[in-house]
Formats: sequence, C-alpha cells, structure tokens
Amino acid sequence: MRPVTEAIYGIPSERVIGSSNGLRYMPDDHGGSIVYLAEPDVFDDGPVKPVRIWSRVGRRPILAAGNSNGDIPMLRFAGGPSRPGLGLLVLHDDPEREFDYTSGAEQALEQARGNGWTLVSINHDWAAVF
Repeated sequence: MRPVTEAIYGIPSERVIGSSNGLRYMPDDHGGSIVYLAEPDVFDDGPVKPVRIWSRVGRRPILAAGNSNGDIPMLRFAGGPSRPGLGLLVLHDDPEREFDYTSGAEQALEQARGNGWTLVSINHDWAAVF
C-alpha cells in the first residue's frame, strides 16, 4: 500500500503501518546504498499488528479497521482499558460492486458483537466502492 497511499488517499507513505520488505546495506565506492530484498522484513498480521502499531505510534489506536481473522488482535488492542476505541470490522458481502467472501473472517465475525466492534457491510453501508 505504501507506494500508492499518497496518490490515492492523500496519506504519506511514512504514515502507513503494515508489512515491509527486508532491506540490506550494500557498500560501494559512493557511500553505499540500501536495497530492497525479495523477502519480508515483517509480515504484519495477527499479533504482530498491535506490536507494529505500538512501535510506530507509541500508543494504542483510537480506531482500528479490519476485515479478517488476522485483524482480531489489532481490533482488541484499539482503545484499551483506560479510553474508548472504535473497532470496525468490514464485511465483504457485495458481489455486484466488489466481491463476496467471509472465508478467513469467521472468527472475527463471531467475536465482533462480544467485543463491541462495529460491523460495516459493504452491501448495505457503503454508497460507493472504489
């Protein structure tokens, strides 16, 4: 997402938290350079999500949005015991404008109500799909 977030959403790439490619320093006669590796440095999913958020921001998010079981730890981490937070779980249920799936989100859907997350239906709640 980082390469396109500014052009599409107006969000600078350095403000996007997520998976990242590995990097390596390559020495040369001009002071060296940093090259991207064809392997992940961090795969941001599951329990890694709250860790990455904390390492980049230094606090719990007040809003977290997800769409899969891998987002459960992040959604649970939003807000916290001392302040409110908003957890949004996006339900992909619009086969006409996007695609229809819940595979990989079964546990998140089961936990949404008990954790107070807001369930957002693409089919019923979104006026436009990009």
